[in-house]
Amino acid sequence: MNGQWMGRYEGSNSGRIIVNIDELPSKYAGVAYLIDDASGLPSSATQFQTKNKERQFSFEASVLPIDPRTGMANSRENVKALYAPEVVYPELARVEGKWNEGELHLSWKTNIGTHGSCTLPKPSAENPSEVQSKLMSWAEFKEYVGGLAEQHLLFRGQNTPWRLRTSFHRHGRADLVRFVSEDIPTLHKNLSARTRHVFDLSIPNQNGAFLNLAQHHGFPTPLLDWTHSPYVAAFFAYRGISNHEAAQASDFDHVRIYVLDQTSWKTDFQQIQQLLIAEPHFSIMEFLAIDNERTIPQQAASSVTNIDDIENYVRGKESGNKKYLWAIDLPKKDRKHVVRELQYMGITAGSLFPGLDGACEDLKERRFET
Repeated sequence: MNGQWMGRYEGSNSGRIIVNIDELPSKYAGVAYLIDDASGLPSSATQFQTKNKERQFSFEASVLPIDPRTGMANSRENVKALYAPEVVYPELARVEGKWNEGELHLSWKTNIGTHGSCTLPKPSAENPSEVQSKLMSWAEFKEYVGGLAEQHLLFRGQNTPWRLRTSFHRHGRADLVRFVSEDIPTLHKNLSARTRHVFDLSIPNQNGAFLNLAQHHGFPTPLLDWTHSPYVAAFFAYRGISNHEAAQASDFDHVRIYVLDQTSWKTDFQQIQQLLIAEPHFSIMEFLAIDNERTIPQQAASSVTNIDDIENYVRGKESGNKKYLWAIDLPKKDRKHVVRELQYMGITAGSLFPGLDGACEDLKERRFET
């Protein structure tokens, strides 16, 4: 049942619902957001946990309003002045639910008698990518990127054409409230002994820089790495594949480079650094390179999101000829030739990962990948 479930609910009120569920050792837990269609009524947030992992369950949960000024849950006392005096807000909800491999069904009734229900489809984040892509040779790719507008696009290289997902969501996590309240304090405590700078997480720029540092060193976060350089993206697309593996690849085996029109996306949609807002968002950020020597050589940018299936969300915002996201596939078997050219450009593990790890990876490539 873990993952992000999204859809619509109906009942006393109607609107959109997002349910983020984590699997714990003996139960499921998470947070649900109900975004009401009626602008004169507050939307709702509730944290919950089941008693066990059975496919049919029930629980009682506290309900909080979502503050329209911040997009986050707040107390009734802090929000009530924003709505008409006759608006009555529930405190508790009794929830009944059941799930299978294809859908999640929920129904609820609150302490003030309001009710609702929904049937949410299985999340699509693990499905094959459906983004528009074009197969190019390495020569065609170089010609293509040579004609692109500078600073207009971001690139991301991947070994395979899987859907865009953050490492946080790929690890089966969805509840960002738990991530912020449990994972981040533990991570901050441990990294503070190993960084020259002690990050003040109450300052947005430092909080973002801290998450970006952790992301660059392998800790799962709701950030996704991008680069301003299509050639750096090509390095990451082929990284981790051996020349032997590439030589065995068929004509149908490809690596992928995603291309994002960051200028249009940032113009058309609000960019949000906050993780705990109810509304789904996908935001492009440039973080300070505090204690992070990899940011500058990688020409790095990051996206911050509370969405599991990024591809589906971005494609849902496209219309007509308006495209924000597309992809280029390169033959996997061309790996040896591409990596050699990237070395001549100075794009190597040693340059992109300053330090011992990058130097050893670079020398491994040069001495053992023959």
